This record gives sequence, C-alpha cells and structure tokens, in this order.
Amino acid sequence: MSNQSRRSFLKQSMTAGAALAAAGPMAGRLLADDEEAKPGFKYAMCNETFVDWPQRKIFNFLGKCGYTGVEIAPFTINNDVTKVSAKQRKRLRKQAEDAGIEIVGLHWLLSKTEGLHLTSPDKAVRAKTAKYIAALADFCGDLGGTAMIFGSPKQRNIPEGVTREDAIKYAAEVLQEAMPTLAKRKVVLGLEPLGPKETNFMATTAEALQVAKAVNSPNCKLMLDCKAMIHEKESIPELIHKYGKWTIHFHANDPNLQGPGMGELDFVPIFRALKDIDFKGWISVETFDYTPGPEKIARDSLRYMQRVERKVFGGKKMT
Repeated sequence: MSNQSRRSFLKQSMTAGAALAAAGPMAGRLLADDEEAKPGFKYAMCNETFVDWPQRKIFNFLGKCGYTGVEIAPFTINNDVTKVSAKQRKRLRKQAEDAGIEIVGLHWLLSKTEGLHLTSPDKAVRAKTAKYIAALADFCGDLGGTAMIFGSPKQRNIPEGVTREDAIKYAAEVLQEAMPTLAKRKVVLGLEPLGPKETNFMATTAEALQVAKAVNSPNCKLMLDCKAMIHEKESIPELIHKYGKWTIHFHANDPNLQGPGMGELDFVPIFRALKDIDFKGWISVETFDYTPGPEKIARDSLRYMQRVERKVFGGKKMT
C-alpha cells in the first residue's frame, strides 16, 4: 500500500470511528467478517415529545439511548416549511448525522398551518394544500427522510355538506397532484387511520386504503398506529397481517397515550405480526402524554421494545 493510500485508509477509519463514537455505545458496531446481522427492527422517536429542546440536543440524546432514527413534526422547525432555508435544512441533517441518527421522515404534516385542508370543497384550497404537501416532500427529501405520515385530523375532517364519496375524490385529487414531487424526492406518503374519536375521515384502515387506492401511486401507502387501531373491530395483529403489504411505517404507543410498555398493551403479538409480514420500515415512538418526561419515555419505550424484540426473534440483535 502506498503512503497516499495508507493515509486515505487511516482517514476513512478515523472518520468511521468518530461517527460511531458520536452515536453512542448502543447505536451500532461493526460486524466481523464471519458475522451476520441478526434480524430485528429499526427504532425512531418523534421529536415533538421533547417540546422545546434544541434539535441537536434531541438527536444526541436519542443516539445515546440507542435509537437510530428520529421523526420530525414540521411545526417544531417552522409552521411553514417553505420558510426553512437551505442552510437550516443542511444544518439539521448534519446535526442528526453527527449524532448517528437518521431523519426518517415527517408527521403532523398540516398541523399549525393556515388555510389548508385535504377534503375542502373549495378547489383553490385543495390546490394550495397539494402545493404545500409537495413542499413538504422537498423538505423531507432535503433532510434525508423517505416517509411522510399524513395524520392531521383537523385538516382532513369532512366539512359539513360534503359527502364521503366527494371527500375521497377531493383527497385523491390533492394527493395525486403532489405525487410527482414525492416520486422525484423518493418519499412515500403513509395515510394514517386515526380512529373515530379524532376524525371523521380515514377513521379505519379500510377507508384509508380506499383513499390510497384512489390515489393510485406507488408513493401513497399506509401507516399504522397502535392507539388508533384499538378502535377497530379487528385486533392489531389481524390488521397488520391484513394490510401489511401496504404498510410503510409504524407508530408504537399505548392507548394511555404514553410510550410502548408504559401501559397495558402487550407488544409481543404486535411485533410477532410485524415479523410475520417481514416489516422493514421504522417503528417510531409517538406519545401524547408527556407527563413522565421525555427522557423516561424515550429510555423506557426503547428498553421495552428491545425486550419484546428479543422474545420475538430470539437472542440479541446485532446492529
């Protein structure tokens, strides 16, 4: 090996080592030549759980806990993502990378926006909404994300005087307009069933699938959420098996609105079902009751999911 090649090799090795060190002791390790990674899941956490923490602090904390991904609520950066500069986007992505964390995507897409609605009978509102969803896809792609989760119950509720059939037509129209940008940025939209207590549109997985099929794009799929699925007639494992091929992302939480393992919901059959469908997406912790504090929610949720994973797959996952 020449001196120049040796210097290049050493530089690359030091860079890789520094990245692993920054990610924390649980975030990953290199495998030996004769060692294969065991199957398992990828874990992320939603950043709004940390309320007013600086994003860099969130990324570093999650990396030290052992998470490898973070899911971003756009309003935690700016209520209007078109106002987030290219410099800000690059900085956020680098801060996450430095912490050994991947920005997996976005959720709460239309939260805290003004004048946007998925099922509005007003064509101008629908056009504005489609344009903003496309802008979100650019934002997501700039951060390195590949998934956008459409929850936003208030911005999708069927307005008074609009039929369900028209609501599906309007929603499909809006999303179809945004699909070329999502395809270009290699981002997939996951429609999130939320349950009848939160919304009157896409309150079941079956109805969300009906909308996804109306959009008719490989960049429009489904996202499943535990606290929402408990309101359906079928069990969570049954829903996972039934809609698995459409599911690109998964939200882990307890019906008590805290993290997985912080309530009575048993995740062993849920993770077994995800294993059965060979789920390759992210399992992201999303909570709504922050009473225990973000640090406890993050640590306890991950530890619980890792214990469940070991029961489901057997042994200890190598990451």
